[in-house]
Amino acid sequence: MAEWRTYRRLLPWLKPYRGRFAVVLLISLAATAVGLVQPYLSKMMIDQALMKRDLTALAVIAGAMVGVTLGGYVLNIAASYRYVQLSAGMLYDIRVALLRHLQTLSPRFYGGFRLGDLMSRINSDVSDVQRAAGDSLLAALGNVFALVGCVAMMVWLDWRLFLVGSVLVPFAVAVFIKLQQRLVNITREMRERGADLGSLLVDTVMGMRTIAALGAEEHEIQRFSWRNRAFVQTMLRMQVASFMAGALPGTLLAASTSAVMLYGGWRIIEGYQTIGSLVAFMAYHGRVFAPVQSLLGLGSTLASTRVSLARIFELFDTPADVSGEGLRTPLNGLRGGLELQNVHFSHGREANLKGLNLTIPAGAFCAVLGESGAGKSTLADLLVRFLDPQSGRVLFDGVDARDIVLADLRRTVLLVDQSPTLFNMTIAANIAFAVEDAAPEAVAAAARDAGLGPLIARLPQGLETPVGERGLQLSAGERHRIALARALLRKPAVLILDEPTAALDSGTEARVVQGLRAALPEATLIVITHKPALAEAADMVVTLKDGEASVTERLPEHA
Repeated sequence: MAEWRTYRRLLPWLKPYRGRFAVVLLISLAATAVGLVQPYLSKMMIDQALMKRDLTALAVIAGAMVGVTLGGYVLNIAASYRYVQLSAGMLYDIRVALLRHLQTLSPRFYGGFRLGDLMSRINSDVSDVQRAAGDSLLAALGNVFALVGCVAMMVWLDWRLFLVGSVLVPFAVAVFIKLQQRLVNITREMRERGADLGSLLVDTVMGMRTIAALGAEEHEIQRFSWRNRAFVQTMLRMQVASFMAGALPGTLLAASTSAVMLYGGWRIIEGYQTIGSLVAFMAYHGRVFAPVQSLLGLGSTLASTRVSLARIFELFDTPADVSGEGLRTPLNGLRGGLELQNVHFSHGREANLKGLNLTIPAGAFCAVLGESGAGKSTLADLLVRFLDPQSGRVLFDGVDARDIVLADLRRTVLLVDQSPTLFNMTIAANIAFAVEDAAPEAVAAAARDAGLGPLIARLPQGLETPVGERGLQLSAGERHRIALARALLRKPAVLILDEPTAALDSGTEARVVQGLRAALPEATLIVITHKPALAEAADMVVTLKDGEASVTERLPEHA
């Protein structure tokens, strides 16, 4: 039962809708009550109209049957429409909350989490919850109301017959519960096998160029075959378990119907019961059979949904590396002076930074050098607060970064990664991404300052040229310059560039460097590079080694 507490975690999202859901439940209750009238009308038709040959009563009962049927349809449609509307709103809130939480996680989380598994949780698992909430839960509530109502009517009509028809129900429920745990375990395994398959497909599609270059096509097909076979085998086991979970209890419930027919027929023959009463009882008993089956089947749906919820909440439970809560100092007019005071940080291996002390004056052009693993990328992540120091402080104009409103910090301190992300949009749209009021002239100027002039000039569509999926219609250098233009458009006070010219020739590199300083004359520029030529253009050169920094060259500072 402890695992079912997963559903309790939905309560914060359910709370804002509880009043409107209560109205839906009342409508559903009314629809069920109207539906319960129909079998009793059948009893009246036989006993009061047909057996007494009363045509007037027959006409009245027939009209009542039509009215009850239409009323039930109207109420059911109203309840279903409103419920789907409310459940969609609640699940939208869950999706937004999940996306907001994922946005707080460090990029290193995404480097260590399988992309296919992550997409499976965001897409398939949330969709599974939506299907259960939108299709199953309202039906379950209706079935509960119908079950209670039918039981009450059967007891009222003939309690002896009710006992005969109900004796096998507890055994059916016990069998289902026994099979359900197996179904839960197989469902969880199928989710994992599906994530394995999705991760492989993502890796294969993203690495298609490498696969073709290595002639590894058959190797990938074989890997896909192995994982697909494991997925299919698990899916078949789930099908068998689902069938058994429905068939065995269903057989026991069918046997109870046969018992009602035998005992009820005997009571009519002996004169203890009217034909109308048995017909009505059988109608109610038939209606009990459907809700019980639906509720038993709902157990498997809820078991599957519980697995999906657990996988979703596992993402919610992943702690953010930094927190924006409680920050109180807005950034107004940041000049860009940086200071790191005794900063320590380790990724679980040997410490990347060991008591790092470093001062970068406002407006400086600083080049950061160091061997692989020296902590250059860690330094960049600390400056934009993808990470926080495990000890020590990072200061901007003398203010601790942890005391600055995170959104303000990210707007004024920008990082351009070594492998930047482009979206499947035009060049202009990528440059102006998330800048709602970007003027076309400003976008064009940022493109020129980033060295994109020659590229734009030779493209027929210019800045309106689509870049393709992940920008793969462009070269690596062109993608990097678009990312640089995106940063320049925002006019940051501090711009951090991770290997900004790795894919550029020396001529383009020179134009980019000139464009940077021309576009951001007052900004602090921090360039992580391995190119001596780029380092020579800097005001100061910082070398990271053994977790510490040394200023190996210092030229006159900017004002």
